[in-house]
Amino acid sequence: MESRMEFTPFENAALWGVIVAAVIGLLYGYYLRRRIVRMDQGTDEMKRIARLIQDGAYAYLHRQFSTIAWMVVILFIALTLSGVSAGWDIGIGRGLAFLLGAFASAFTGWMGMTLAVQGNVRCANAARKSLKEALFVAFRSGGVAGMYTVGMGLLGATIIFMIFRERATEVLLGFGFGGCLLALFMRVGGGIYTKAADVGADLVGKIEAGIPEDDPRNAAVIADQVGDNVGDCAGMAADIFESYEVTLVASMILALAHASAGGTAEAMDLAKKWILFPLIVRGVGVLTSILGIMQVNLKSDQEHPMAGITRGFFWSAITSIILFFLFARYYVQDLRLFYATTGGVILALVIYKVTEYYTSGRFTPVKEIARSTQTGTATALLQGLAVGFEGTVWSLLVICAAMFASLLIFGGEGESAVSVLYGVSLTGLGMLTTTGVMVSMDTYGPVADNAHGISEMAGTSDEAGEVLASLDAVGNTTKAATKGFAIASAVVAAVSLYGSYLSKVALAQSGGGGAGGEIISPEALERLHIQVDQPALVSVLECRRDLGGQSRGRVEIHDPANHLQPFLQRSTRNQTHCDIGDAILDSEVVNLDNVRMVESRDVHRLGVETLQESGVPSKMRREHLDRDGRVERPGVSGVDGRHPALCEEILDLVLSAPEGLPP
Repeated sequence: MESRMEFTPFENAALWGVIVAAVIGLLYGYYLRRRIVRMDQGTDEMKRIARLIQDGAYAYLHRQFSTIAWMVVILFIALTLSGVSAGWDIGIGRGLAFLLGAFASAFTGWMGMTLAVQGNVRCANAARKSLKEALFVAFRSGGVAGMYTVGMGLLGATIIFMIFRERATEVLLGFGFGGCLLALFMRVGGGIYTKAADVGADLVGKIEAGIPEDDPRNAAVIADQVGDNVGDCAGMAADIFESYEVTLVASMILALAHASAGGTAEAMDLAKKWILFPLIVRGVGVLTSILGIMQVNLKSDQEHPMAGITRGFFWSAITSIILFFLFARYYVQDLRLFYATTGGVILALVIYKVTEYYTSGRFTPVKEIARSTQTGTATALLQGLAVGFEGTVWSLLVICAAMFASLLIFGGEGESAVSVLYGVSLTGLGMLTTTGVMVSMDTYGPVADNAHGISEMAGTSDEAGEVLASLDAVGNTTKAATKGFAIASAVVAAVSLYGSYLSKVALAQSGGGGAGGEIISPEALERLHIQVDQPALVSVLECRRDLGGQSRGRVEIHDPANHLQPFLQRSTRNQTHCDIGDAILDSEVVNLDNVRMVESRDVHRLGVETLQESGVPSKMRREHLDRDGRVERPGVSGVDGRHPALCEEILDLVLSAPEGLPP
């Protein structure tokens, strides 16, 4: 795109409106912070415990940031030099954008954790008054992290775009990379600290000493409380910030690639609208997130806390969908963009409800785990694994369905793979529209958990303890829901960014003047994600069968009518029949998809392309072959894992394919 991108008066107003929306989000976050900090902290003992948690959290982040700082400097120099070939302005801009992205991610995580460790004691004190007041404090404390996440991300990306215009994608790569780097350290480092402290505290307290959780006699409880904040507040906020930026950058790159492939004035004008629409979607998301946070209230103390949180989430989602329609219909004049972004919002809603179903104590899966504890630790572990894998299966299927919907929406006759991948990026944009509310939900969890711990250690009233126990239970569900949200958004973001990378490669192969060859199809990516679901599905079947076999065996053992020798024969025969039947079912689940691939007319494209060009063959050589070179089926225990000869031939074709593009 040689000429400078020019905007109409409406488009200029829309860009400034996006900046205003980002600033409003930051100001609302500041307002929430001021309001929370001014609240009463409770008794002197509560204040003392809260200060210990704050000191530990600040010490962790200070050590983490000082460790990362030297790496940020080195990468700043490398990124600056990498962009010099496109001009010094691009090189310096990319380096500065990297610093801005790293700072925004770090600042978002730091602000979220700061308000979490300040809001926890205030939530504990509010619980002495009412459930309604405690929920208000806990969720608004999380709202600060949510608003700084969306505000910082949108403000930085929009300013970069307004300065560099059609070359903004070259610079925004640095901005996204900066966010990714900090997210990696804060999410992984914080997660390790969280689990190490949690397990250590529980082992010492519950197993060795036999004392309750959050008992002040356990010296590790403060580290446990700190871990909740550095992992689930700072780490998660930075993680979602990364996906928030990556989907935006990917959509812009794909829009420009689509224009370059068209090469006409109409294509250039369409690309401009396709670039501006994601920014408008982000601006809409900031405003509707504010609305959603404001709606999180309880009508009375008898209402379940999850009902108030769900109400705010749905308010944000529905309002966003209405505004998407208006901008897609009257500005872009292409309702496909509305359908794709709405699909993303629906994906967020479904992931939220699926996760709630599998993690909330109100529904069957958690009740089944509770019942399984009556028969021993082994059955409880198996039941928990089965529930976890089952939730994974449904989540992956929902993600695949959303991306397949984008394929149908943008995959009409004459459309390129770039436009389809742009639709996938819009699905990610739509899903992340509710980021402000989702980050608030995530940070709410540690605030409620810490408040419960502070109340236990400070010895407050039983009524306050019951209120905080209720909020803590809901917090476990919201943390699980936001983890599902973060992982699902990361999957969509990865597909979008990978597609943008491939579009740049194809454009470079064509000399930059037209459409390059499509080096991967969206259908192949869809096939890959569906196949990834198979190990989880087979694991569910295996765990369920093991539980069923144990149950049948236990019934026969306790039957007084059984005599030893006939019982042994019958038990062995029944168990053998069950195992063989289960093995047949598991094998069919895995192999039916491979047979369907062979029967398709484009087996080379759906088979070799999916695995080779997505970088999977190297992993398959390590993970899918045993020492004798025979094909294995990972994740399946107690069943012969070798595929039939037909499937071995397919895998041999993939593993022997050349490193370059298949003909």
